Amino acid sequence: MKFTEMLEARWNAADTLLCVGLDPNPARFPKALASKPDAIYEFCRGIIDATADLVCAFKPQIAYFASCGAEKELEALIGYIHEYYPAVPVILDAKRGDIGSTAEHYAREAFERYRADCVTLSPFMGFDTIKPYLAYEDKGAFILCRTSNKGGDDIQMLTVEGERIYERIARLSATEWNTSGELGLVVGATYPDELANVRRIAPELPLLVPGIGAQGGDVDACVKAGVTASKGGMVINSGRAIIYASAEDDWKDAARAAAVATRDAINAARR
Repeated sequence: MKFTEMLEARWNAADTLLCVGLDPNPARFPKALASKPDAIYEFCRGIIDATADLVCAFKPQIAYFASCGAEKELEALIGYIHEYYPAVPVILDAKRGDIGSTAEHYAREAFERYRADCVTLSPFMGFDTIKPYLAYEDKGAFILCRTSNKGGDDIQMLTVEGERIYERIARLSATEWNTSGELGLVVGATYPDELANVRRIAPELPLLVPGIGAQGGDVDACVKAGVTASKGGMVINSGRAIIYASAEDDWKDAARAAAVATRDAINAARR
């Protein structure tokens, strides 16, 4: 099944647009895990089990694993999701942006080593960055477009030949770059006006939307700006606000409660 088909099926079956980001920081783990050698795996697996029925995707951020030398744990966790929650796609948040044979190896890393269903990419070097990933016809890629950080203005809001840089990225991703039909766009919840503009330019592309929760994006505004005509089309990510809802023994229950509240707020906004 293609990535976009998995996503569509999950949106419909689970009635959710929520994505939980897996950003393991051992300094914030519950006390009960502090001394365990497999703490990263156990923590993330606990979050996965507590929230899997509430999400349309999981999004592990590769840097959190790599900085701790926990790449094997990342492989194991993605394998765990595929085995126990096969309907839930995995988006590897890597933001790769190289070209040529280097990009080919990054694509192999994402789709063959880690077996992710989708990866995030930076388009700064143009289509040459994206093309190697399109060779994996069933896999997806979310292209950074209008990001949730303030510094994104430095480049994304520049005007070239009558359109903003982020607008051009959206247009190209919806048309000539999308040879596999599996591209989407990353657009931050912190900029609902630009989010609405991206949806106008790319009416059918899935949008990965970070920036709610810890980053302060408004759920109601971002959902109304970004949903498709069928009230779907969004993968709304929340990480820290859910996975670190508690550092006590109730951390799994607290994560689930935060995920339920976030999912319900998203669904209320799109009804």
